[in-house]
Amino acid sequence: MTRAPFEVLFLCYGNSARSIMAEAILNQAGRGRFHAHSAGSHPTGSISPPAETLLRNLGLPVEGLRSKSWEEFAGPGAPAFDFVITLCDTIAGEACPALPGTPMRTHWSIPDPVTVAGTEAEIAVVFAETYRMLKNRIDILISLPMDKLDALAMKRQFEGIGAA
Repeated sequence: MTRAPFEVLFLCYGNSARSIMAEAILNQAGRGRFHAHSAGSHPTGSISPPAETLLRNLGLPVEGLRSKSWEEFAGPGAPAFDFVITLCDTIAGEACPALPGTPMRTHWSIPDPVTVAGTEAEIAVVFAETYRMLKNRIDILISLPMDKLDALAMKRQFEGIGAA
């Protein structure tokens, strides 16, 4: 019997870079096993241009990606989440809206590349580093033997990924 893909929600403040990149990475790398979404507590309404450029340059699909509120996932028709992963320290302690399902929650602290000032090349380097951190953690996530872990072991693994 095949399990439906795990539903994952990545959250951050503006939903313009980190969570958008995580959504794109997991949807590509975890194809068939994971289905990723992203949202923000205070969405900017647009994807950061350096994030979109980086994703395109790496061959990740950007169609359908958009900055959206976490409230969008609290209403009818929202997926029942298995995992909710906060990426920014700003909202790690915030109470998010009630989400469908009984998601396991964890925090992966990733610095916000949008706040960095510099030349276009310097900013591109920071976005590339953010991508690398997300990709490394997502690669660990998708390598977990999900069907062999009980809830406590899975929670430990998820928290360990955040420290990677």
